[in-house]
Amino acid sequence: QVQLVESGGGLVQAGGSLRLSCVASGRTSSIRGMGWFRQAPGKEREFVAAIGWSSSNTYYTDSVKGRFTISRDNAKTTVSLEMNSLKPEDTAVYYCAAAVLPGVLLSIGSYNYWGQGTQVTVSS
Repeated sequence: QVQLVESGGGLVQAGGSLRLSCVASGRTSSIRGMGWFRQAPGKEREFVAAIGWSSSNTYYTDSVKGRFTISRDNAKTTVSLEMNSLKPEDTAVYYCAAAVLPGVLLSIGSYNYWGQGTQVTVSS
Protein backbone atom coordinates (compact mmCIF):
# COMPACT_ATOMS: atom_id res chain seq x y z
CA GLN A 1 0.00 0.00 0.00
CA VAL A 2 1.06 3.55 -0.71
CA GLN A 3 -0.41 6.56 1.04
CA LEU A 4 -0.34 10.01 -0.56
CA VAL A 5 -0.91 13.38 1.09
CA GLU A 6 -1.10 16.58 -0.93
CA SER A 7 -0.55 20.14 0.23
CA GLY A 8 -0.08 23.60 -1.22
CA GLY A 9 -3.39 24.45 -2.81
CA GLY A 10 -5.08 27.79 -2.35
CA LEU A 11 -6.48 30.93 -3.93
CA VAL A 12 -4.32 32.96 -6.30
CA GLN A 13 -4.89 35.69 -8.85
CA ALA A 14 -4.45 35.03 -12.55
CA GLY A 15 -0.78 35.20 -13.46
CA GLY A 16 0.29 34.07 -10.03
CA SER A 17 2.06 30.92 -8.88
CA LEU A 18 1.47 28.00 -6.55
CA ARG A 19 3.51 24.98 -5.61
CA LEU A 20 1.80 21.67 -4.83
CA SER A 21 3.55 18.89 -2.95
CA CYS A 22 2.67 15.26 -2.44
CA VAL A 23 4.36 13.08 0.15
CA ALA A 24 4.29 9.32 -0.36
CA SER A 25 4.56 6.80 2.46
CA GLY A 26 4.23 3.05 2.84
CA ARG A 27 5.66 0.85 0.08
CA THR A 28 7.33 3.71 -1.79
CA SER A 29 9.87 1.31 -3.29
CA SER A 30 7.06 -0.09 -5.45
CA ILE A 31 6.34 3.26 -7.12
CA ARG A 32 7.07 3.31 -10.84
CA GLY A 33 5.88 6.83 -11.51
CA MET A 34 3.76 9.61 -10.06
CA GLY A 35 1.40 12.09 -11.60
CA TRP A 36 -0.88 15.03 -11.02
CA PHE A 37 -4.46 15.09 -12.22
CA ARG A 38 -7.17 17.72 -11.82
CA GLN A 39 -10.92 17.79 -11.81
CA ALA A 40 -12.98 20.91 -12.33
CA PRO A 41 -16.67 21.06 -11.34
CA GLY A 42 -18.81 19.15 -13.80
CA LYS A 43 -15.82 17.79 -15.68
CA GLU A 44 -13.94 14.52 -15.75
CA ARG A 45 -10.61 14.11 -14.00
CA GLU A 46 -7.83 14.89 -16.44
CA PHE A 47 -4.10 14.29 -16.68
CA VAL A 48 -1.84 17.26 -15.90
CA ALA A 49 1.74 15.99 -15.50
CA ALA A 50 3.71 12.88 -14.62
CA ILE A 51 7.25 11.82 -13.83
CA GLY A 52 8.97 8.46 -14.12
CA TRP A 53 10.39 7.46 -10.78
CA SER A 54 13.62 5.90 -12.07
CA SER A 55 14.06 7.77 -15.35
CA SER A 56 12.79 11.16 -14.17
CA ASN A 57 11.21 11.53 -17.61
CA THR A 58 8.45 14.11 -17.45
CA TYR A 59 5.17 14.38 -19.29
CA TYR A 60 2.68 17.27 -19.53
CA THR A 61 -0.69 17.93 -21.02
CA ASP A 62 -0.46 20.58 -23.72
CA SER A 63 -2.36 23.24 -21.81
CA VAL A 64 0.25 23.43 -19.04
CA LYS A 65 3.47 23.00 -21.01
CA GLY A 66 5.85 25.87 -20.31
CA ARG A 67 3.88 26.91 -17.21
CA PHE A 68 3.96 23.87 -14.92
CA THR A 69 6.96 21.83 -13.80
CA ILE A 70 6.81 18.44 -12.11
CA SER A 71 9.74 17.21 -10.06
CA ARG A 72 10.59 14.65 -7.40
CA ASP A 73 13.11 14.57 -4.58
CA ASN A 74 16.13 12.28 -4.53
CA ALA A 75 14.65 10.23 -1.71
CA LYS A 76 11.79 9.42 -4.08
CA THR A 77 9.13 10.18 -1.53
CA THR A 78 7.90 13.59 -2.64
CA VAL A 79 6.60 14.88 -5.94
CA SER A 80 5.98 18.57 -6.53
CA LEU A 81 4.12 20.59 -9.13
CA GLU A 82 5.30 24.15 -9.64
CA MET A 83 2.53 26.11 -11.32
CA ASN A 84 3.29 29.51 -12.87
CA SER A 85 1.28 31.93 -14.98
CA LEU A 86 -1.90 30.45 -13.59
CA LYS A 87 -5.13 30.99 -15.45
CA PRO A 88 -8.76 30.83 -14.26
CA GLU A 89 -9.19 27.65 -16.33
CA ASP A 90 -6.58 25.97 -14.09
CA THR A 91 -9.11 26.10 -11.24
CA ALA A 92 -9.78 22.55 -10.06
CA VAL A 93 -9.15 20.02 -7.35
CA TYR A 94 -5.65 18.66 -7.95
CA TYR A 95 -4.90 15.03 -7.15
CA CYS A 96 -1.59 13.30 -6.70
CA ALA A 97 -1.40 9.69 -7.87
CA ALA A 98 1.11 6.85 -7.81
CA ALA A 99 1.56 4.04 -10.31
CA VAL A 100 3.06 0.74 -9.20
CA LEU A 101 2.19 -1.49 -12.17
CA PRO A 102 3.33 -1.18 -15.81
CA GLY A 103 1.34 1.26 -17.89
CA VAL A 104 1.34 4.60 -19.65
CA LEU A 105 1.86 7.38 -17.14
CA LEU A 106 -0.40 9.71 -19.12
CA SER A 107 -3.35 7.39 -18.58
CA ILE A 108 -5.52 7.69 -15.49
CA GLY A 109 -6.01 3.93 -15.55
CA SER A 110 -2.31 3.37 -14.87
CA TYR A 111 -2.51 4.78 -11.36
CA ASN A 112 -3.19 2.63 -8.33
CA TYR A 113 -3.14 5.07 -5.42
CA TRP A 114 -4.62 8.53 -5.03
CA GLY A 115 -4.36 11.40 -2.61
CA GLN A 116 -7.35 13.22 -1.17
CA GLY A 117 -6.97 16.24 -3.44
CA THR A 118 -6.20 19.89 -2.87
CA GLN A 119 -8.20 22.84 -4.19
CA VAL A 120 -6.59 25.35 -6.52
CA THR A 121 -8.63 28.44 -7.33
CA VAL A 122 -7.42 31.07 -9.77
CA SER A 123 -9.34 34.33 -9.80
CA SER A 124 -9.52 36.57 -12.85
